[in-house]
Amino acid sequence: MGSAADPYGGTIALDGNLTTALLAEIAASPLFAAADLRIAPASPGKADRLKAFLESGRGTLYVNREEANLLSGCNAPDAGGAARCLLKAGAERCIVTDGVGEAVDLSATNCYRATPPLVEPKRVTGAGDTLMAVHIAAELQGMGRGEALMHATQSAARYVAGEDIS
Repeated sequence: MGSAADPYGGTIALDGNLTTALLAEIAASPLFAAADLRIAPASPGKADRLKAFLESGRGTLYVNREEANLLSGCNAPDAGGAARCLLKAGAERCIVTDGVGEAVDLSATNCYRATPPLVEPKRVTGAGDTLMAVHIAAELQGMGRGEALMHATQSAARYVAGEDIS
């Protein structure tokens, strides 16, 4: 996928189900120095596995408020506060969601916010994965960061409502 002389420059989606050691290796690897790393913890219990990405200051973290607080050691009451805590802890960029509350895309230079529409929940398992996948696809298709966040939050809400979003 790449070499130290010619690192891989594409997008890589990573899941917190990988081992802590493997995630740390990826975070520090010169083979992926040019890669657009997109990382999700898989569950709050696995959020601490992503600390290597805080230490390396690499990648975009996709987390909910609980996971952001666990990872950063904060107790922020909303997605914006949790995102700021992650940046202070070393994150390069983070997408923090808060259920029916506001979602935030934060980096050192930009902040975008989107509030998902209220829906009658039919399912919740997979909402974060849906948001991440739609968000990555939207950005790869050329949407700006604010538009991609809005599109992803709306798609995740439709998924939660039981709609087919394919």
